[in-house]
Amino acid sequence: MDSFLIAADSALRTLFARPRSTRAPASTSEITSPPPLSEAEKQLSGALMRVNHVGEVCAQALYTAQALAARVGQDDSRTALVAQLEAAGREETDHLAWTRERLDALGARPSLLNPLWYAGAFGIGLLAGRLGSRVSLGFVVETERQVEAHLASHMDRLPPGDQISRAIVSQMKADEARHARQAQHAGATELPMVAKGLMKAAARVMTTVAHRI
Repeated sequence: MDSFLIAADSALRTLFARPRSTRAPASTSEITSPPPLSEAEKQLSGALMRVNHVGEVCAQALYTAQALAARVGQDDSRTALVAQLEAAGREETDHLAWTRERLDALGARPSLLNPLWYAGAFGIGLLAGRLGSRVSLGFVVETERQVEAHLASHMDRLPPGDQISRAIVSQMKADEARHARQAQHAGATELPMVAKGLMKAAARVMTTVAHRI
């Protein structure tokens, strides 16, 4: 019961509470007077950061669900998995806070479909977690690799003058790559190509819709 209450609390905090970060993106301290953005640049940055915020909503759901599944019938390996998932989830909470703060600064709003995105990601994470520790870690690896590639594409699309958004995305990209390496070193199994393809297709739908809604 405690595990389910923790999962419910995480969902409510993610969807309805203001997230708080424990750190700032490393390079933002070097930005003293960023150039003003045009309205078109603000709209583009806002749309891209909304997509990134949705990605962090989904990350909270995925890590929470995988940790919940791992707590069932814990043994030593599952205990280590829970600790790793929760540590990564805390860093994703920083990302959630950064993207929400940047949305506010750009005068943009979060996706109206965040509850739907959260529910879908939670279900996928729960399924991955129920398939065992190695598969769950493999899912982390593939998810973070796809997110890293997605963030790299945003670095190409963000306005050059939007130094703050670019610093946030750069730090997120570095964190995601590290999460993937940690999961790989912890014994992740490689997912089949069909699973990777389905994950890419689902991500494409989410990013396309969240860009606008």
